[in-house]
Amino acid sequence: MNLTLKVWRQKNASDKGKIVEYKVNDISPDCSFLEMIDILNNNLVELGDEPIAFDHDCREGICGMCSMFINGRPHGPSDEITTCQLHMRSFKDGDTIFIEPWRAEGFPVIKDLTVDRTAFDRIIEAGGYVSVNTGSAQDANNLPIPKIDADKAFDSATCIGCGACVAACKNASAMLFVSAKVSQLALLPQGQVERKQRVENMVAQMDEEGFGSCTNTGACEAECPKGISIENIARMNREYFSAKISSDNV
Repeated sequence: MNLTLKVWRQKNASDKGKIVEYKVNDISPDCSFLEMIDILNNNLVELGDEPIAFDHDCREGICGMCSMFINGRPHGPSDEITTCQLHMRSFKDGDTIFIEPWRAEGFPVIKDLTVDRTAFDRIIEAGGYVSVNTGSAQDANNLPIPKIDADKAFDSATCIGCGACVAACKNASAMLFVSAKVSQLALLPQGQVERKQRVENMVAQMDEEGFGSCTNTGACEAECPKGISIENIARMNREYFSAKISSDNV
């Protein structure tokens, strides 16, 4: 496969940045998208040019690092996969592919395709934890959990924090990410101690980071590589209003 790549290049956070065109030839259809970028970078290094900076780690669809906006879609044209799971057979010989970083106030560009996503870390630090007694772990049978709740909690826990929901949203909202983390713990008995404090703190931190509001277009769910449901956003709203009412009555 011979392809034309139009890649966002930006030296640092203060640089204006621009789209730069590259040609890659003889790319195998079985090559992953990140491997294709590796090939391009090897060519750039051989020519004495600076390679393209991009995030990657596990390359197994688990870590959420491979955040790229490909032809106008987070993680590319296929549904429910990360960029590292995208293969070049999803494109045609001779295609032109546009590759850009996430675009959001809460995700400032560091360099090229790499963005600073530590805002998500700070949101988790604000409330994404549970209080437990130290010592031996309890027997699992001591904490019976209805299967429907366990399944919903597990589905929420599959969020890998990649930020595709933010990139897909016209308001750069982080509601799907935050609601998945809130729901995961709100549904389990271990998460009840900080339940009200958690949702208030995490929503407040989300707002402080500069993420936009949710307008329920569903773009976040459509582009989520793990298929996280916007049902979580409704649950988080209920959790938040309940917590605020309780706080106001204290």
